[in-house]
Amino acid sequence: MAQVSLPLEQIPSPPDTAEAGNLLARMTQGLGYRYYWASRDLRQEDLDYRPSKEAASSYETLEHIYGLAEVIRNSALSKASIRPVASFPKDHKALRTETLALLDEAQALFLGKSAAEIATLEVIFQRGENSFSFPVWNLINGPLSDALYHTGQVVSFRRTTGNPIQKGVNVFTGKTKE
Repeated sequence: MAQVSLPLEQIPSPPDTAEAGNLLARMTQGLGYRYYWASRDLRQEDLDYRPSKEAASSYETLEHIYGLAEVIRNSALSKASIRPVASFPKDHKALRTETLALLDEAQALFLGKSAAEIATLEVIFQRGENSFSFPVWNLINGPLSDALYHTGQVVSFRRTTGNPIQKGVNVFTGKTKE
């Protein structure tokens, strides 16, 4: 059975300018590409793997990345991210699909925005009646960096379970040789 085509299987050609929005879009595309391949073809034993009793499993790590992707997308809209996340997609396939959709939407929203437009964006968290806003700078050192970090964990965990990512994945070029 052929796999459904999902976004960010490869990184698109770069934009012509290094505008602020294009840079955030490219960072999000790089994250999406890494996530696409880190989360592809995971087996149940990969999803269940946890390096210790106290550590999150690979599946729980993927749920965390979903929450971070939601914050990234919501920040592109200056929309509040409700915490804690009310619910996650029902299974790995849906979780993967929806995470990639959030990242793809975010990169498209960032693309082409000027520095002035990016400067107006906020990272907003809503916990009950309390709302907390941060400048867009926090998106880079917070959710974007955290999602990259945890995507790397998934790559490491799947190596440990004997299921490394597909050969030919090239994060430098954003292309994959099949």
